[in-house]
Amino acid sequence: MSTFRQIYYQIVFSTKKRKPVLLTEHEEDLYKYIWGVVKNKNCRLYRINGMPDHIHLLIDLHPSVSLSSFVKDIKISSNIWIKQNGLFPDFEEWQSGYGAFTYSVREKDMIVNYIKNQKEHHQHESFEDEYKNLLRSHGIDFDEKYLW
Repeated sequence: MSTFRQIYYQIVFSTKKRKPVLLTEHEEDLYKYIWGVVKNKNCRLYRINGMPDHIHLLIDLHPSVSLSSFVKDIKISSNIWIKQNGLFPDFEEWQSGYGAFTYSVREKDMIVNYIKNQKEHHQHESFEDEYKNLLRSHGIDFDEKYLW
């Protein structure tokens, strides 16, 4: 019998101290690099986008890959890549931690559009409010002193 699964995660992580250092003119280069990391992990990237201080990904996580090692690998390799190519001169590193939220196949298109429209979305809501709302809407208890 074959193994079947569908594991959609929206993964969100920010730059250290949420500094707005991911320059818009080079974000596509960063997203292409991260897409390569995702692909090398046998995972599928449905959408990536972000703002100068954070990134969202919607991925299908392969069952052979743990979520924590997946995010760690993306952050470590992209951190090295960013520092080597100099496209984001003020980038220090990624913030420790991340958010990961699961979705059903019925919600996939909605989340793809949500990530696609990050720039428009953040004209009306800060990253801090967005992140807290994601945590609340997924029933995750949190203490604000540990968020930032």
